[in-house]
Amino acid sequence: MKLTISATPLRICKKITVLIASICCCVMTYAAELQLKVSDAQGQPITDVVAALVPEQKPVFNQPLLASIDQHNKMFTPAIMAIRTNTLVKFPNSDDIRHHVYSFSPAKKFELRLYHGMTAEPVLFDKPGTVVLGCNIHDSMVAYIFVVDTEYYALSDAQGNVNIQAPAGKYRLQIFHSRLTTSAPEIPVALSDNKPLQQQVKLENLASEKNEKASDEFSGLF
Repeated sequence: MKLTISATPLRICKKITVLIASICCCVMTYAAELQLKVSDAQGQPITDVVAALVPEQKPVFNQPLLASIDQHNKMFTPAIMAIRTNTLVKFPNSDDIRHHVYSFSPAKKFELRLYHGMTAEPVLFDKPGTVVLGCNIHDSMVAYIFVVDTEYYALSDAQGNVNIQAPAGKYRLQIFHSRLTTSAPEIPVALSDNKPLQQQVKLENLASEKNEKASDEFSGLF
Protein backbone atom coordinates (compact mmCIF):
# COMPACT_ATOMS: atom_id res chain seq x y z
CA MET A 1 0.00 0.00 0.00
CA LYS A 2 1.37 3.40 -0.99
CA LEU A 3 0.72 6.33 1.37
CA THR A 4 0.45 9.71 -0.32
CA ILE A 5 0.53 12.98 1.65
CA SER A 6 -0.83 16.03 -0.11
CA ALA A 7 1.18 19.25 0.24
CA THR A 8 -1.90 21.48 -0.07
CA PRO A 9 -3.10 21.12 3.52
CA LEU A 10 0.42 21.90 4.73
CA ARG A 11 0.47 25.14 2.75
CA ILE A 12 -2.92 26.06 4.19
CA CYS A 13 -1.69 25.32 7.70
CA LYS A 14 1.35 27.54 7.17
CA LYS A 15 -0.87 30.39 5.95
CA ILE A 16 -3.16 29.98 8.98
CA THR A 17 -0.15 29.95 11.31
CA VAL A 18 1.22 33.14 9.78
CA LEU A 19 -2.22 34.78 10.01
CA ILE A 20 -2.62 33.83 13.67
CA ALA A 21 0.86 35.09 14.48
CA SER A 22 0.09 38.37 12.73
CA ILE A 23 -3.15 38.80 14.69
CA CYS A 24 -1.42 38.05 18.01
CA CYS A 25 1.32 40.54 17.19
CA CYS A 26 -1.26 43.22 16.43
CA VAL A 27 -3.09 42.56 19.71
CA MET A 28 0.11 42.74 21.76
CA THR A 29 1.30 46.03 20.22
CA TYR A 30 -2.14 47.65 19.90
CA ALA A 31 -2.16 49.80 23.03
CA ALA A 32 -0.05 52.80 23.94
CA GLU A 33 0.19 53.75 27.61
CA LEU A 34 -0.14 56.75 29.90
CA GLN A 35 1.77 56.52 33.18
CA LEU A 36 0.43 59.20 35.50
CA LYS A 37 1.54 60.29 38.96
CA VAL A 38 -0.98 62.32 41.01
CA SER A 39 -0.11 64.25 44.16
CA ASP A 40 -1.51 67.03 46.34
CA ALA A 41 -0.07 70.50 46.94
CA GLN A 42 2.44 69.06 49.44
CA GLY A 43 3.60 66.41 46.98
CA GLN A 44 1.84 63.57 48.78
CA PRO A 45 0.28 60.85 46.58
CA ILE A 46 -3.51 60.81 46.26
CA THR A 47 -5.52 57.61 46.00
CA ASP A 48 -8.85 57.11 44.20
CA VAL A 49 -8.20 59.82 41.62
CA VAL A 50 -10.03 59.06 38.38
CA ALA A 51 -8.05 59.74 35.21
CA ALA A 52 -9.80 59.43 31.85
CA LEU A 53 -8.47 59.70 28.30
CA VAL A 54 -11.25 61.12 26.11
CA PRO A 55 -10.62 60.79 22.33
CA GLU A 56 -10.79 63.87 20.13
CA GLN A 57 -13.71 62.35 18.25
CA LYS A 58 -16.54 61.67 20.69
CA PRO A 59 -17.29 57.93 20.78
CA VAL A 60 -20.77 56.44 20.54
CA PHE A 61 -21.60 53.64 22.96
CA ASN A 62 -24.64 51.74 21.72
CA GLN A 63 -24.32 48.68 23.93
CA PRO A 64 -24.91 49.41 27.65
CA LEU A 65 -22.45 48.04 30.19
CA LEU A 66 -23.37 46.72 33.63
CA ALA A 67 -21.92 47.76 36.99
CA SER A 68 -22.93 47.40 40.63
CA ILE A 69 -22.63 49.30 43.92
CA ASP A 70 -23.61 47.26 46.97
CA GLN A 71 -24.80 48.52 50.35
CA HIS A 72 -23.28 46.76 53.34
CA ASN A 73 -22.84 47.85 56.98
CA LYS A 74 -24.48 51.17 56.07
CA MET A 75 -21.83 51.89 53.46
CA PHE A 76 -21.73 51.98 49.67
CA THR A 77 -19.28 49.43 48.25
CA PRO A 78 -17.31 50.65 46.40
CA ALA A 79 -17.52 54.24 47.59
CA ILE A 80 -15.68 55.47 44.49
CA MET A 81 -16.51 54.18 41.01
CA ALA A 82 -15.66 55.26 37.47
CA ILE A 83 -17.89 54.11 34.62
CA ARG A 84 -18.32 54.74 30.93
CA THR A 85 -21.36 56.65 29.69
CA ASN A 86 -24.30 54.41 28.84
CA THR A 87 -23.74 52.10 31.81
CA LEU A 88 -26.50 50.48 33.87
CA VAL A 89 -25.69 50.44 37.57
CA LYS A 90 -27.42 48.07 39.99
CA PHE A 91 -27.77 49.01 43.66
CA PRO A 92 -28.27 45.79 45.64
CA ASN A 93 -28.89 46.19 49.38
CA SER A 94 -27.08 43.51 51.37
CA ASP A 95 -28.05 45.02 54.74
CA ASP A 96 -30.89 43.70 56.88
CA ILE A 97 -32.37 47.19 56.90
CA ARG A 98 -33.83 49.23 54.06
CA HIS A 99 -32.04 52.04 52.25
CA HIS A 100 -33.28 54.97 50.17
CA VAL A 101 -30.67 55.78 47.52
CA TYR A 102 -30.77 59.11 45.70
CA SER A 103 -28.74 61.69 43.80
CA PHE A 104 -29.39 65.36 43.09
CA SER A 105 -26.35 65.71 40.81
CA PRO A 106 -26.97 67.35 37.40
CA ALA A 107 -25.28 64.43 35.63
CA LYS A 108 -27.91 62.04 37.03
CA LYS A 109 -30.88 62.76 39.26
CA PHE A 110 -32.70 59.67 40.53
CA GLU A 111 -34.32 58.13 43.58
CA LEU A 112 -34.67 54.52 44.73
CA ARG A 113 -37.21 54.55 47.53
CA LEU A 114 -36.92 52.39 50.65
CA TYR A 115 -36.00 48.84 49.64
CA HIS A 116 -33.78 45.90 50.46
CA GLY A 117 -32.33 43.00 48.53
CA MET A 118 -32.32 43.17 44.73
CA THR A 119 -35.68 44.86 44.23
CA ALA A 120 -34.40 48.22 42.93
CA GLU A 121 -34.30 48.74 39.17
CA PRO A 122 -30.88 49.46 37.59
CA VAL A 123 -30.15 53.12 36.82
CA LEU A 124 -28.81 54.19 33.42
CA PHE A 125 -25.98 56.74 33.56
CA ASP A 126 -26.01 58.33 30.11
CA LYS A 127 -24.31 61.69 30.73
CA PRO A 128 -20.69 62.42 31.73
CA GLY A 129 -20.06 64.08 35.06
CA THR A 130 -19.78 63.55 38.80
CA VAL A 131 -22.70 61.87 40.56
CA VAL A 132 -22.84 62.02 44.36
CA LEU A 133 -24.89 59.27 46.00
CA GLY A 134 -26.60 59.41 49.36
CA CYS A 135 -29.14 57.57 51.49
CA ASN A 136 -32.17 59.51 52.60
CA ILE A 137 -32.22 57.61 55.90
CA HIS A 138 -28.53 57.14 56.71
CA ASP A 139 -26.73 60.46 56.25
CA SER A 140 -23.26 58.96 56.68
CA MET A 141 -23.66 56.92 53.49
CA VAL A 142 -21.93 58.74 50.64
CA ALA A 143 -20.45 57.49 47.37
CA TYR A 144 -19.23 58.96 44.09
CA ILE A 145 -19.75 57.79 40.53
CA PHE A 146 -17.59 59.47 37.90
CA VAL A 147 -19.15 59.02 34.46
CA VAL A 148 -16.71 59.51 31.58
CA ASP A 149 -17.13 59.64 27.79
CA THR A 150 -14.45 57.03 27.14
CA GLU A 151 -13.44 53.43 27.65
CA TYR A 152 -9.94 54.42 28.73
CA TYR A 153 -9.87 55.32 32.42
CA ALA A 154 -8.48 54.11 35.75
CA LEU A 155 -8.20 55.00 39.45
CA SER A 156 -4.95 55.91 41.20
CA ASP A 157 -3.49 53.50 43.74
CA ALA A 158 -2.12 54.31 47.20
CA GLN A 159 1.08 55.67 45.61
CA GLY A 160 -0.89 57.98 43.31
CA ASN A 161 -0.05 55.96 40.22
CA VAL A 162 -2.46 55.58 37.31
CA ASN A 163 -1.72 53.46 34.24
CA ILE A 164 -4.08 53.65 31.25
CA GLN A 165 -3.67 51.72 28.03
CA ALA A 166 -5.28 53.07 24.87
CA PRO A 167 -4.67 53.19 21.12
CA ALA A 168 -2.04 55.68 19.99
CA GLY A 169 -3.58 59.07 19.24
CA LYS A 170 -4.63 62.42 20.69
CA TYR A 171 -6.76 62.67 23.83
CA ARG A 172 -8.00 65.03 26.50
CA LEU A 173 -6.91 63.96 29.98
CA GLN A 174 -9.68 64.52 32.53
CA ILE A 175 -9.11 64.28 36.28
CA PHE A 176 -11.78 63.71 38.93
CA HIS A 177 -11.63 63.32 42.71
CA SER A 178 -14.21 63.47 45.48
CA ARG A 179 -12.34 66.28 47.29
CA LEU A 180 -11.82 68.56 44.30
CA THR A 181 -13.47 71.91 45.03
CA THR A 182 -13.36 72.99 41.37
CA SER A 183 -13.10 71.08 38.12
CA ALA A 184 -9.56 70.14 37.18
CA PRO A 185 -8.44 71.60 33.82
CA GLU A 186 -8.32 69.19 30.90
CA ILE A 187 -4.85 68.38 29.59
CA PRO A 188 -4.18 67.56 25.92
CA VAL A 189 -2.03 64.44 25.56
CA ALA A 190 -0.75 62.43 22.61
CA LEU A 191 0.01 58.73 23.04
CA SER A 192 2.53 56.89 20.92
CA ASP A 193 3.26 53.21 20.46
CA ASN A 194 7.00 53.93 20.76
CA LYS A 195 7.14 54.45 24.52
CA PRO A 196 4.81 55.16 27.46
CA LEU A 197 3.90 58.78 28.12
CA GLN A 198 4.88 59.77 31.67
CA GLN A 199 3.20 62.76 33.30
CA GLN A 200 2.73 64.26 36.75
CA VAL A 201 -0.37 66.07 37.95
CA LYS A 202 -0.56 68.11 41.15
CA LEU A 203 -4.03 68.81 42.59
CA GLU A 204 -4.02 71.92 44.77
CA ASN A 205 -7.75 72.67 45.02
CA LEU A 206 -8.64 69.86 47.42
CA ALA A 207 -11.03 70.13 50.35
CA SER A 208 -9.82 68.84 53.72
CA GLU A 209 -10.69 65.27 54.62
CA LYS A 210 -13.71 64.88 56.89
CA ASN A 211 -13.19 62.44 59.72
CA GLU A 212 -16.49 63.01 61.47
CA LYS A 213 -19.50 61.10 60.27
CA ALA A 214 -22.90 62.72 60.10
CA SER A 215 -25.43 61.44 62.60
CA ASP A 216 -28.13 59.05 61.40
CA GLU A 217 -31.15 60.16 63.37
CA PHE A 218 -33.51 57.59 61.82
CA SER A 219 -31.04 54.80 61.02
CA GLY A 220 -32.45 52.38 63.59
CA LEU A 221 -36.03 52.70 62.39
CA PHE A 222 -35.65 51.10 58.93
